[in-house]
Amino acid sequence: MTNTTTMAEGESNEVIEGREAIPLLTPYKMGNFNLSHRIVLAPLTRSRSYNFIPQPHAALYYSQRTTKGGFLIGEASGVSDTAQGYPNTPGIWTTEQVEAWKPIVSAVHAKGGIFFCQLWHTGRVSNYGYQPRGQPPISCTNIPLRKDILNNVATDKYPPPRRLRTDEIPKLVNDFRIAAKNAMEAGFDGVEIHGGNGYLIDQFLKDKVNDRDDEYGGNLENRCRFPLQVVKAIADEIGADKVGVRLSPFADYNDCADSDPQALGIHMAQSLNQLGILYCHMIEPRMITQFSKCDTNWSLMPIRSIFKGTFIVAGGYNRSEGNRVIACNATDLVAFGRLFLANPDLPARFECDAWLNEPDVSTFYTHDPMLGYTDYPFLENTTN
Repeated sequence: MTNTTTMAEGESNEVIEGREAIPLLTPYKMGNFNLSHRIVLAPLTRSRSYNFIPQPHAALYYSQRTTKGGFLIGEASGVSDTAQGYPNTPGIWTTEQVEAWKPIVSAVHAKGGIFFCQLWHTGRVSNYGYQPRGQPPISCTNIPLRKDILNNVATDKYPPPRRLRTDEIPKLVNDFRIAAKNAMEAGFDGVEIHGGNGYLIDQFLKDKVNDRDDEYGGNLENRCRFPLQVVKAIADEIGADKVGVRLSPFADYNDCADSDPQALGIHMAQSLNQLGILYCHMIEPRMITQFSKCDTNWSLMPIRSIFKGTFIVAGGYNRSEGNRVIACNATDLVAFGRLFLANPDLPARFECDAWLNEPDVSTFYTHDPMLGYTDYPFLENTTN
C-alpha cells in the first residue's frame, strides 16, 4: 500500500492558539528557510519559454502562486544546448537565459516566496531537431525509448541516442555545475536536480535502460555514480544547503524502469545523506503515469526513514491526503502540481476548504501566454 492508504485515519491535528491546526498549513523550517506552510508548487513544464528563453509572462504565473514563506520549484530548465527535448522549455545555460530569469525570480521574492530552479537534461527523450547541428540526442545507452512520458508508443518520435563515451561524462557533470551557478546568479534561492521521470540522470540510474559496462553501468553503485557526481559538483559549487534532488525510482516514465526500485531509492537516500543536501523530493509509487494512480504494494516509508534531510512527496495528492501524510510524519512537505496550476491561491483555498478550479489538461503544454496559464481565477474573484 502507498503512504496515503496506510496512514491512520484518526490522527488528531495539533492545536495552535485554541484552534485545530491544518497540517498542510503549519510552518516548517527547511534548513535555513522558514516556510509558512507545507504546500509546495511542484515543478511543472508549461512550454511557454519561446526559443528556450524564459518570458515576462512567467513572472505573473509564478508570483500568482507565491505566498510569503511559500516554497516554489520552477519548471525544468535545460543545463546545456544538448539538454532540451520539448518545445519552448526554458534553459539556464546562456547569459540571455539568466538575465531573463532575473525579473521572474524577483517577482517571487517580492511576495516573500522561496524559489528553486529545477535543472534537467532530457537525454534520449529528445530528437535531432533539439540537438546542436541536428546530431542524435545523448544518453547512457544507444537504445531508443519505446514509449513516452504518457506511456504512448514513441518509436517514431525519438531516434536512437548516441551512447556517451566515458571521457565525456565529466563535461556533463560540469554542465550541471555551471547551470547551478547560473541559477544562483539569476537570484534563485537554490536548485533542484531532476533525477526522475526517465530523463538523463534517471536513465543512468535505472537498470532497464543503463546497459553500460564501464564504471557508470552495471551494479547499483556504478549506475548511481554519474547522478551523485552531479549532486556533489553542485553542492560544492553553491552549498549543499541549497540543493534538492527529485527522484522517481518506482516509475516507468519515458520507458525508464528499474528491477529493484526500493533498493535504488534506499541507496540514493543513503548516498544523499553523505552529501548533506537540503531535501529529497520523491514521486509516489502509485503514479503509474504522470496523471493516473494505481494500487501498489510499494511504499516510500523505507526511504523516508533513511533520508535525514527534508522529505517532499508528490503524486496526485488532494487536501485530505496531504493533511494525513503530514499529520502522521510520512513526509515534511507535499508538492502539488495540477491543483496548484489551476488554483494559484491553493493555500488559501485549503485553509477554508473551498472548492477548487478544475485544471484544463488541453492547455497544459500549449504556448499561449495567458490561456490556461495566468487566467485561472482566484477564490476572491469568483462566485459560486
